Amino acid sequence: MRGPGFGPGTRIAAARISHAGPALERKGREAYLTVMTQTSMRTAKFGLGAVVRHRIYPFRGVVFDVDPEFANTEEWWLAIPEEVRPRKDQPFYHLLAENADSEYVAYVSEQNLLPDTSGEALRHAGINEVFERSADGVYRMRTSHAN
Repeated sequence: MRGPGFGPGTRIAAARISHAGPALERKGREAYLTVMTQTSMRTAKFGLGAVVRHRIYPFRGVVFDVDPEFANTEEWWLAIPEEVRPRKDQPFYHLLAENADSEYVAYVSEQNLLPDTSGEALRHAGINEVFERSADGVYRMRTSHAN
């Protein structure tokens, strides 16, 4: 399974990264989103369109947005049991997610995601609004959602 078809200089649609311009770099078969923050540079392991699964819980999804570090509410953060609460200083991903019973939007830390190598199409109703799925199973951002 390949990462999304982004090349150097590609403008990233839907990425709410406003610290400095994002840059995408292709290494092997995966795309890496590099984000400059005010204090450091972070490289996101998964790019837009990557299909991922949670390392503990039984759900998977497609990445439609990346935050270079935690950018949700403190209330959301504190609702996570302390023993499984992820670090804030890592990329967090917005997913069009699904499990066996439902479809939803998930916000997940990088440490809790793994590539999904099943090759199975996702059924989330929102995917067709944002992505096109190529014949080889790669999700690419629709041009209407590009910056």
